[in-house]
Amino acid sequence: MERIEFYRQYIRNLLTKEAALDEGNYNVESQLVFDTEHDHYQLIDIGWEGLTRIYNCFIHIDIKNGKIWIQHNMTDVDLADKLVDMGVPKEDIVLGLHPPYKRPYTGYGVA
Repeated sequence: MERIEFYRQYIRNLLTKEAALDEGNYNVESQLVFDTEHDHYQLIDIGWEGLTRIYNCFIHIDIKNGKIWIQHNMTDVDLADKLVDMGVPKEDIVLGLHPPYKRPYTGYGVA
């Protein structure tokens, strides 16, 4: 299987496991968004808590130029570490949630 296809599968598995950990407020739905055509992957919560609208993106990961970009992570899980454990080389992971000047110091890819 092509490397990018492996990366897609790794991301889908990672987000599916994170979604399964949701405590389950029946008024708020956890949604997995897998756009494999454009390589955008998200875990979001959507719904209502009383009169308050809930819309939160907890995890956003992209694949760009053959690398996995972690764009947003509002969990306690070290997503990059999990991806490395799955077999993704550190240089193929970009911490897009950090500014470009910090990325060379993260131990992961820069772009």
